[in-house]
Amino acid sequence: MSEKKITTDSGIEIKELYNTPSNMQETPGSFPFTRGVHASMYRDRLWTMRQYAGFSTAEESNKRYHYLLSQGVMGLSVAFDLPTQIGYDSDHAMSEGEVGKVGVAIDSLEDMELLFQGIRLEEVSTSMTINATGFILLALYIALAKKQGANLRKISGTIQNDILKEYAARGTYIYPPQPSMRLITDIFEYCSKEVPKWNTISISGYHIREAGSTAVQELAFTLANGKAYLKAALEKGLDINVFAQRLSFFFNAHNNLFEEVAKFRAARRMWANITKDLGATEPKAQMLRFHTQTGGSTLTAQQPSNNIARVTLQALSAVLGGTQSLHTNGYDEALSLPTATAATLALRTQQIIAFESGVTQTPDPLAGSYFVEELTDRVEAEAQKLMDKIDAMGGAVRAIEQHFMQDEIAHAAYTYNKQIEEGEKIIVGINKFTSVETESAPVLKIDDSIRQVQSDKLAQLRARRDAGKAAACIEKIKQVALTSENLMPYVIDAVENYCTLGEISNALRDVWGEYSG
Repeated sequence: MSEKKITTDSGIEIKELYNTPSNMQETPGSFPFTRGVHASMYRDRLWTMRQYAGFSTAEESNKRYHYLLSQGVMGLSVAFDLPTQIGYDSDHAMSEGEVGKVGVAIDSLEDMELLFQGIRLEEVSTSMTINATGFILLALYIALAKKQGANLRKISGTIQNDILKEYAARGTYIYPPQPSMRLITDIFEYCSKEVPKWNTISISGYHIREAGSTAVQELAFTLANGKAYLKAALEKGLDINVFAQRLSFFFNAHNNLFEEVAKFRAARRMWANITKDLGATEPKAQMLRFHTQTGGSTLTAQQPSNNIARVTLQALSAVLGGTQSLHTNGYDEALSLPTATAATLALRTQQIIAFESGVTQTPDPLAGSYFVEELTDRVEAEAQKLMDKIDAMGGAVRAIEQHFMQDEIAHAAYTYNKQIEEGEKIIVGINKFTSVETESAPVLKIDDSIRQVQSDKLAQLRARRDAGKAAACIEKIKQVALTSENLMPYVIDAVENYCTLGEISNALRDVWGEYSG
């Protein structure tokens, strides 16, 4: 517990913990962690303030990272372009028109070296939003850390690596579900031994919500996916008290402030009981730690400055709900990738909440509210009903194969849009309080010439590297993919010999095939 004395602006002392008869039995930092994963929460340590950035080339993204770090960002969060996400090099025909557009293009270790030039990996925490090719990006990060002389036991960060939600909601999968799950458990096993501070998966509700789910569906489907990962790791013989400590979650924050707070509180309680039921006895293996991003789908291209208020409200819900890490969207993201000005304003929003609002001065400040406590219970109960249905189907993988999650999300999205169209749900500037547009926001444009730049770099790389070693590495990956041996050491060896992301992805396509949905 902190010994720091904190007061309001009027000099009234704020206690470190407030309890009421309704929540007297639960304290922050203790099972089932409804009220937070740390006893003092933000009173002693704020959440990690991240800004999601990545566009164009590695060189351009590197400039943005240095700028954000200079402005007070505490961790980097990397966005990758679509070809990188689905395992194509920039010079592949499928990459045309997409290189560098929604994130940075990463084809090889050379690009990774440029992306983090001047940044010591031991000194930053890096989150990478990557799934189907998450194992390759992790291998590239580890290879770069080794080149920097870093202690692998000290590097920290997260790969999203949540393939199940790709099948259910987002679509950037490559391989069928079973070999994809094998890649994930290989990462769990490798990192638990070699990179123990790395969060090996960020189980994502964010994209489930972006696809149109409700808050309850986001919670239920995310935890069901998490349960599937736990069971897959247990079947591989891994110790839940070890690997579960490195799992993290990634939630969306929408505009309904109290429902969002209730969702975050219910998530911690539900996950604590899920892990306990599967054999976890270590408190850190029972804790649900999560990153939050404000709702991209809530941003409007009309009256874009209204998005500043939306992002503030959403960020506040994440903080009141006890997030460990937060990304706030730029107000212009309905129009383009965020400009530097919008990204800075988004970061300032977090800093104002942290240092000026007073909401960080005691843990779980909404605890004991009749509304919030009952809403937490109701959200949990409704989410549990959905999870029970998924369990009856045989778990998340089977539910996805039967299109249960996809159909539920599609129905929720249809209902929500119908409510907006009929005026039952008000979206300011869209179906009420509209105006003739006079407001405009600067737009960040990515030039199509980026593909040629990346293609030229690839041609030079292939001419310069040891072709024999690269070919041998690719052949070895194919061989190991047919066994139960862990693939990660061979993928790391491949990237160190400058095999490209597309070459490694294609090696496994040759063995496992592609999933068609």
